[in-house]
Amino acid sequence: MSFDFKRLTSREINVGEKEKNIRLYAGAILLFVSLFTASIILLIVGIMLIATGYTRVCPAYSAMNKNTIETSKK
Repeated sequence: MSFDFKRLTSREINVGEKEKNIRLYAGAILLFVSLFTASIILLIVGIMLIATGYTRVCPAYSAMNKNTIETSKK
């Protein structure tokens, strides 16, 4: 099995609207908690969740060729 680095670095939107909101809220909560617990891991995970929620691009989803955008039914 070969790994496609071009697919990993593609900047195509692959995060749906519901998941975007979940990532933003979860990231904000983790950032808030990391302030009081002084946990670097929570801080990093919170920043990653906010970044992927804001840009709607997840490199891990690109590597797995996954997409959570809902398509409209006609």
